[in-house]
Amino acid sequence: MQVLMIEDNESVCKMVNMFFKKEGFKATFSHDGQQGLDLYKETPEQFDIIIVDLMLPSLDGMSIVMAIRETSKVPIIILTAKESEADQVLGLELGADDYVTKPFNALTLMARIKAVTRRSQATEKETVADADTLTTAFFKISRSTHELFFEDTPVAALTPKEFDLLYFLMAHPRQVFSREQLLEQVWGYQFYGDERTVDVHIKRLRKKISTDTHAFIHTVWGIGYKFDETE
Repeated sequence: MQVLMIEDNESVCKMVNMFFKKEGFKATFSHDGQQGLDLYKETPEQFDIIIVDLMLPSLDGMSIVMAIRETSKVPIIILTAKESEADQVLGLELGADDYVTKPFNALTLMARIKAVTRRSQATEKETVADADTLTTAFFKISRSTHELFFEDTPVAALTPKEFDLLYFLMAHPRQVFSREQLLEQVWGYQFYGDERTVDVHIKRLRKKISTDTHAFIHTVWGIGYKFDETE
């Protein structure tokens, strides 16, 4: 596991690095936003996951996430202040796969890293193994090309997690899933209370695929969400 951690608090980096070494992870650290992005751009294929703080000198974490997402689907975990819910939501909307609030327990971060990369690797293997394409009355979605079409018209680009979530729901039409189930199936683990992550992604998907007559993704109050073209 090759980790790039962009975090300006050197004490935090030293503490986390002890856990990285214990797990056999190789880590590269940067304490400056622009320098961290430059390190990534030099050898983007080198890193298996990016961990980035949102508050950084010279270049903020949001800008780094956006820059990386222009060219790569590499897993990204953002580090945010506990009270900064708006930053957490925005980070997910921009394409981060997960967030960890500061101050954090290093064991929690390690668990998130393993879960995010495990899900990413599983998705890559599925894509290589087959070219599953789902076709419905309105949509066509392809894992091999990572494309979504609405009545033969390309839909605005989806983030990796938006795509995975939509594909999962479309593969189980009219079946209702709780937030916990979606976190487990799409993210590969539970957020233990951070279920609004699902809500954020559902909201983004609705903006991209809903029409005046069809919502496609429906809320089943008190239970969760389902994909249904018949309603």
